[in-house]
Amino acid sequence: MTNTVIQPAGWAPAKGYANGMLSADGTLYVGGQIGWTAEQVFETHDFIGQMEQALRNILDVVQAAGGQAEDITRLTWFVINKKEYLARQREIGDVYRRVLGRHFPAMSMLVVAGLVEDEALLEIEATAFIAGAKQV
Repeated sequence: MTNTVIQPAGWAPAKGYANGMLSADGTLYVGGQIGWTAEQVFETHDFIGQMEQALRNILDVVQAAGGQAEDITRLTWFVINKKEYLARQREIGDVYRRVLGRHFPAMSMLVVAGLVEDEALLEIEATAFIAGAKQV
């Protein structure tokens, strides 16, 4: 059984990890995505802006593996500010639906003391299943 590294076209190379790993059975593991662009630049220091970028990054990895939003089976959120997350639920829902539609996989959220990238306000990792995925 082999695994294929998934790296969306045009993204700066990941250092020491893979953005995505597609297994032979079609399971895609998306490494934690933060609110920076494909060039690894933070364009916003706002929670909602970073959340939208992180979700778009996840979708980019899923699409690079041949999938779509509906193939995502799990999201795990790591946030550093629980109060902001709770206070901005309406905005979070609006942005989530704009990026991923009305597809709601299994989700967990953890509040953490910090993330490796100091500018990151959250990190989201995902698992997807891409039926009939071809190793790329």
